[in-house]
Amino acid sequence: MSSGENRITVGIPRGMLYYRYMSLWSAFFKELGVDIIVSEPTSRETFNTGAAHANDETCLSEKIFLGHVAELVGKCDYILVPRLCNLGRRQEYCVRFMAMPDLTENCFPGQDLHLLTYSVDEMHGSSEKDAYIDLAKQLGFGKREGKKAYSKARKVYEESWNARVKAEEKLYDTDGIKIMIAGHSYVYQDPYFGGMVTDVLKKLDVTAVHANVTNRKRALELSDAVSPTCKWEVSREIIGSIVEHKNKVDGIILVSAFPCGPDAMVNELLMRKINGIPVLNLVLDAQSGVAGIETRLESFIDIIRLKKGML
Repeated sequence: MSSGENRITVGIPRGMLYYRYMSLWSAFFKELGVDIIVSEPTSRETFNTGAAHANDETCLSEKIFLGHVAELVGKCDYILVPRLCNLGRRQEYCVRFMAMPDLTENCFPGQDLHLLTYSVDEMHGSSEKDAYIDLAKQLGFGKREGKKAYSKARKVYEESWNARVKAEEKLYDTDGIKIMIAGHSYVYQDPYFGGMVTDVLKKLDVTAVHANVTNRKRALELSDAVSPTCKWEVSREIIGSIVEHKNKVDGIILVSAFPCGPDAMVNELLMRKINGIPVLNLVLDAQSGVAGIETRLESFIDIIRLKKGML
């Protein structure tokens, strides 16, 4: 497994948790001497392929993810599809992440996908560390090798994340109009769908800052000021970041993918509880066109400019 033709290759779909954990995954597999390949950036074909494999109730982001899975079939030894349940009490993930390996396998009937998965369920005794050690064992490595690889990868991941947070925090001090994009990274960072929001804001000479790129521990604590009962990890991070930074921006854009259940509830909560600042609720679906989104964003920015006396 160490070199040459016997090296294992793991395929990583460019969707869902890719945007949150890619630096952790890449560092972990690199330490083990495992090669990785990543699917190409999302295109219309990616979505169409994923939609053909999915059922009608599947959310937009999951259809995109399945399209990326389809692209990797036959190109690697394994396709990484993790199962994330929770990181502890009130740090839960959407049920789709809990069922992702099962759902993915069922959406490709008759195909030998060779899925590689791990399960993080802190509330039932399966820690992230344990999950990665098990992941290494599935690839033929020992417990010690898995533990060492995870330890090094976690350090790389935390250093990378802290650097991103530091860079993002500086944006709040820049001049001009600043808009906070509040949404999941797999929505607003996807170049084909959510990425257009950032592109349009840039064209409008507006600085975009991202609510989810924040000090996660502090954000989780601050989220209770808006909702002491919200249980979704990423939603609580976004809520807490809004609480911390809303006085440093000129407006907030809530970006979500149809039909995301958690976002439907959390965004309604935010619309009701975040006062004194313009908020745009932008729900993306398969029919979302660039022209329509651009018009809504232009109107939103015009309202902010009018409010600031810039029009």
